[in-house]
Amino acid sequence: MATQEPGPSSAAQPDDAHLLQQALDAVRVGAWNWDIRTGDLTWDKEMPLVLGIGPDVFDGRIETWRSLIHPDDLPVVLAQAEQALREGAEYNTKHRVRRPDGTVCWVAVRGRIVLGEDDAPAHMVGRLWETTESLAALDSVGRALRHMSDGFLAVDADWRVLYVNGLAERLLGPSRELVGRTLWDIPQVSAPGLESGCRQAVADRRPAGLDLRLPADGRWYHLRLIPVPDGLTVYLTDVTERRQLEEERLTAEHAAAERAARIGELTAALAEALTAEDVVAAAAERVLPLFGATGLIVQAREGGRVQPVGSVGYPRAFLDQLARGGIPAGSLSELALKDGIPRFIASLEEMEADYPGMSGLPSMSGKQAWAFLPLMVSGRAVGGCVVSFDRPRRLTGEERTLLVALSGLVAQALERARQYDAEHGRAQALQRGLLPRALPSLPAVAAAARYLPASEGTLGGDWYDVIPLSADRVALVIGDVMGHGLPEAATMGRLRTAVHTLAGLELPPDELFSHLNDLVSELGDDFYATCLYALYDPASGLCTFAGAGHPPPAVVHPDGTVHFPDVAANPPLGAATPPFETTELKLPEGSLLVLYTDGFVESARRDIDSGIEQLAKALTVGVDGARDTGPADVGEASPGPEWPASHRHTEAGHLDRLCDSLVSALLPAQEETNDDAALLVARTHTLAAEDMAGWPLPEDPLAAGLARDHVRHQLAAWQLDDLVMTTELIASELVGNVVRHAKGPVRLRLLRSRTLICEVSDGSLTTPRIRRALDTDEGGRGLQLVAALSHRWGTRYTSDGKCIWTEQPLPEPPR
Repeated sequence: MATQEPGPSSAAQPDDAHLLQQALDAVRVGAWNWDIRTGDLTWDKEMPLVLGIGPDVFDGRIETWRSLIHPDDLPVVLAQAEQALREGAEYNTKHRVRRPDGTVCWVAVRGRIVLGEDDAPAHMVGRLWETTESLAALDSVGRALRHMSDGFLAVDADWRVLYVNGLAERLLGPSRELVGRTLWDIPQVSAPGLESGCRQAVADRRPAGLDLRLPADGRWYHLRLIPVPDGLTVYLTDVTERRQLEEERLTAEHAAAERAARIGELTAALAEALTAEDVVAAAAERVLPLFGATGLIVQAREGGRVQPVGSVGYPRAFLDQLARGGIPAGSLSELALKDGIPRFIASLEEMEADYPGMSGLPSMSGKQAWAFLPLMVSGRAVGGCVVSFDRPRRLTGEERTLLVALSGLVAQALERARQYDAEHGRAQALQRGLLPRALPSLPAVAAAARYLPASEGTLGGDWYDVIPLSADRVALVIGDVMGHGLPEAATMGRLRTAVHTLAGLELPPDELFSHLNDLVSELGDDFYATCLYALYDPASGLCTFAGAGHPPPAVVHPDGTVHFPDVAANPPLGAATPPFETTELKLPEGSLLVLYTDGFVESARRDIDSGIEQLAKALTVGVDGARDTGPADVGEASPGPEWPASHRHTEAGHLDRLCDSLVSALLPAQEETNDDAALLVARTHTLAAEDMAGWPLPEDPLAAGLARDHVRHQLAAWQLDDLVMTTELIASELVGNVVRHAKGPVRLRLLRSRTLICEVSDGSLTTPRIRRALDTDEGGRGLQLVAALSHRWGTRYTSDGKCIWTEQPLPEPPR
């Protein structure tokens, strides 16, 4: 079998050569070699054919070649050649060539660096071919685009700038500095998102755009990126006016929305404003920012005068002057109130020219422009409003209309607030009238109290009291009528009066609560009250507690320990069924007794158990500050007859500070509360043993003589000789009355306190009464004599009988 040598067939070779020749004829490519060191440029025979020039035009010098390059393109060509030499990079450019006959052709040039033996650039060799057909259209269109109203750039597929029209040159720089550069490397248009926008536009074949401010003129331009088959075209359109109009529209819409929001907020705030101060605060916060104002004065008509009720943004000296002299006669505020016409002053010069009689008050205020607005309600002026500015300010018609409209809202709120203030003032006066004006200063206890109304200012039913009883005993009471309002406050007053009356009858706590329960039950099913009653006896140190649905008291011992006694839990008054249980507790000398209502320890943020725990912590911290540390510490000595009044004042001051400390800890000023609260703090003192004396007496007529002997000897020991005669008569009459009309056992007791107390006890429950004795009666005048000789007298019942007591003032100590 015959074989054929490998290689192209004889038939295929001529065809391939023919096709190759046709390709070479279709696209002519010239070769060149530039000797960098000598400047000589060598062409092959295709170069003149590609450029369309005669062979004799080129003399081999690089200068001659540069003269053929179009002047507009020469800077870019030279810059790119220099960059290729400096960086050893590929030389790649497109530019125009001017033929000797005046025609222009586009060529593409590529070259590379050839190093010499010294590793320095020695030659640049490359190719050149004509691209006129692809760029001729751009050249012709460029003449039309050069003078268009928008800036225009043409960018090739490599993102290099090919063409820049006249406006783009003015904005971005000369063409020679732009052509050939990558678009987003041009500093004037370098902006975030430009590169990604260009690439996305070409990839999606959809136009894109972005706005940027050009440094050449500081105006805004929109860059419209439009993809074309061989690159990208970029249009720069001035959109400054459009953006300004858009910004103005957005600003106007934002201002309108802000005004609407402010007006809505003002309306809501004024609707919630209870007092005139609330109205001023709401107007200052919501009205002044709308107009850039810095000062506000709200005035109210009181009787025949107009007085400021609140202000913001004025110096103290101006406000003091205004308070002393009032609003000057003939002032703009007065004129606006008289005729109901608002007045607007744009500057201090305008004020001085039109109203010279203002006596320098406007300049003292530190303001430069004003709006004087009458506050009208149902056609009558209830006050005035002054809105002021730190700089001259001429309000527009729209602003004046808005101010007048807002002043109407303020007027309605001010009138409502004044009515509320009046009603609230009367309510507070009633509340204060129902509570003790001052706590009594007693030997057995020193007390301090606080009443805090609810944040919304409504009347409440909390109350407290300190009631002195016989034998230096003291009743401490605190209570809370459930609910808020005038009926509850009135019920509180009735209960407080009832407690005073029943305590004065010397009823034991359980019996007293039975009467109170009946009283509350008669008021109806909607009335309930909690109450805590503490009866303290300084002779024994015993404290008897009775509670009805009330939080337990806190007891602080002299060593600072705090505990809450387990007081018998009875239902609230009005819901309880007698009998009421009582609890007895012996209190050491100097103990602290703390009574409070649930509003003091309970709130929306904490339950009552947490509140009681917080009270215990506050007492632990605060009691050290309240402890007496004077030269005669009241925590170490019982207050006898010679106890200085200054020590009592010192102790009261300590208890006041303790109350303030507890209020700060449990009811901070910034915390809103919806329930009133009451607090009663008392430090207890026992009678000293040397100030008490007692003796049993027999049940026979000799008892009166023995009583006189005991009185005479004891008063001599106490150096109360001036009281011996009267006290002997009192004791003799009381003991004789017991022997004749009552039953034993009989006992005499003397107590030395702020008064001299004489007590005679027996086992009978018969109540002694003063009767009117006839002139012919031989008896029946004993109690008349007792009443005449004593300062006070009375009867109290005990667990085993009764006790008749008298009080006599002690003689003044010698000076």
